[in-house]
Amino acid sequence: MSADILRLDRAICSSLDDALQREWLETNGLGGYASSTIAGAHTRRYHGLLMAATQPPAGRVLLLSKLEETLVVGGQRFELSANRYPGVVHPTGFQYLEEFRLDPFPVFTFRAGGVELEKRVFMVHGENTTVIEYRLRGADSELELRPLIAFRDFHATTHRNDALDPAVTRGPGITSVAPYPHLPRLYFAHNADAIADSGVWYENFEFDRERERGLDYSEDLFNPFVATFRVAEGGSAVVIASTQAHDVGDAARFQAAEIQRRAVMSAPPSDDALVTTLAAAADQFIVGRGELQSVIAGYHWFGDWGRDTMIALPGLTLATGRADVAKNILLAFAHSADQGMLPNRFPDAGETPEYNTVDATLWFFEAVRALRKQTGDTAFIRENLYEALREIFAWHLQGTRYGIRVDDDCLLQSGAPGVQLTWMDAKTGGNVVTPRQGKPVEIQALWYNAVRVMQELAHDFDDAPMHSLCEELGKRARDSFNRLFWNEDAGCLFDVIDGDARDASIRPNQVFAISLPHSMLPPERARRVLQVVERELLTPYGLRTLSPRDPCYRGRYEGDPSSRDAAYHQGTVWPWLMGPFITAYLSVHGRTAAVQKQAMQWIEPFRAHVKTAGLGQISEIFDGDSPHQPRGCIAQAWSVAELLRILAGEIKSENV
Repeated sequence: MSADILRLDRAICSSLDDALQREWLETNGLGGYASSTIAGAHTRRYHGLLMAATQPPAGRVLLLSKLEETLVVGGQRFELSANRYPGVVHPTGFQYLEEFRLDPFPVFTFRAGGVELEKRVFMVHGENTTVIEYRLRGADSELELRPLIAFRDFHATTHRNDALDPAVTRGPGITSVAPYPHLPRLYFAHNADAIADSGVWYENFEFDRERERGLDYSEDLFNPFVATFRVAEGGSAVVIASTQAHDVGDAARFQAAEIQRRAVMSAPPSDDALVTTLAAAADQFIVGRGELQSVIAGYHWFGDWGRDTMIALPGLTLATGRADVAKNILLAFAHSADQGMLPNRFPDAGETPEYNTVDATLWFFEAVRALRKQTGDTAFIRENLYEALREIFAWHLQGTRYGIRVDDDCLLQSGAPGVQLTWMDAKTGGNVVTPRQGKPVEIQALWYNAVRVMQELAHDFDDAPMHSLCEELGKRARDSFNRLFWNEDAGCLFDVIDGDARDASIRPNQVFAISLPHSMLPPERARRVLQVVERELLTPYGLRTLSPRDPCYRGRYEGDPSSRDAAYHQGTVWPWLMGPFITAYLSVHGRTAAVQKQAMQWIEPFRAHVKTAGLGQISEIFDGDSPHQPRGCIAQAWSVAELLRILAGEIKSENV
């Protein structure tokens, strides 16, 4: 085992509070996953052993919630599971948990009755299949497993009902259930010595995180059968839970193949242990979409979003040496462009994509530029992407949905009442928290960058008319931007210009006017902007979305959905913004050894963070106020991607 393996010892594992705060995640490349806390107690409705993607990468359905585990040694029973019920946690199997590690997938080591039981959980790539294996060291023992099934949408909860069909179908080494006719059959391949019908409902499981989030936090689960394994010393008990029938003997082959796949796909681009961890994390977000690929924005509840995908693409794919994946993703979204816009998101149930974002399309240009720089493959871009880019460009000039169009000053206008088009997109009820209609600052930075990227490509492809158009547009946009957006009183940029209105809120969006490869700001203004951003917004885990000095600032992201949405972009910290901040810092101050050392110090807190919250992952957000508790999704694509992009490309290890 490598020294870089993430390990948690008994002090953490046997402490309920500590163990419930740490969540593991396995994914299958389809959008499906398995996840829970290291204590074994689910704290979210999104936790489970087999969350199948029935319409990859969407249509996620929780089939198998968990296995209740009982180890029997010399007639003495040890309950290894844990559940939260009203007023009590029962059983308390975490007291037997000696160690948890990611090696490369979740491994739990229990000690009870003088024996050691090692449990490992992994998913098979490209299948809705989870393998659970128990290896015994010590005296011969028995293991009883009680599957608890849910069979429901991943956003919902199951409750006791008479519609469930309790029938269990048996065959040699395989047992299956199909409790509802509209959902897939769930197969259990196993090496159990006995299968006995159960037909029992377990009621009133409670999910702590859902209670905190003001959502339905109670669930009932059904136990169709009990599997009993007689395990000799050195032997193993194996269950393969899947939407397709397997032989239990497949488990060893699946495991060897998955270890090999992960070693290849997440090969680290440096010797930095954090890079190794993040490269493995990056692989979990890459999913298939038809014959091509896409990016899950975050686990547990996000699908693939255009904005998140384009921002995350360089870090997830190019920084990890997976240019082929980058090309597939770009093709998938280019094929989905409509009226010059990339989809904001693909809905879970496979309906028509939603085209309600102004920035996803502009980030597409930057992703293409990053691919060109990394690979030099202009032939691929010319053959597959250039015409799509030209069409997108034309739509922005003439105007498309939601008032998105180039104005007379050559800046990009956008906005419509009740619609949130930028990344600050929270709504409470029908109210947009940060409407940002008009000309948001980062949209101008992205637009100018897109114009210059298009100019470079037009030069490469001998497209003289487009080259001339972009050259003129760029000059005029730069002049307009500096005239309209500079806020001399604050020494930084306005956040939004809308006609004569000026929004002077101190937000992180202005950092993109420095961090993007093509910048409109002169050096002195860039330096002053960076000073304001660092002073007002920088925290150990990224940038706040609003200065604490602002009366609208919300320092804690908590409470019911309305309370959380009101804080989402009003002070909450976003780790992905650490990427553009550090890029801007390096751009302003130069890439000297001292500057890069400072940049690395800003990344240091994430080395500890990957051992909390989502293990081996980076959270979606943190509180704006100290101690900056992690919130939101436990694993967010652009959080991982932007740190990878910095560590694998912006900072030279020999200088730090």
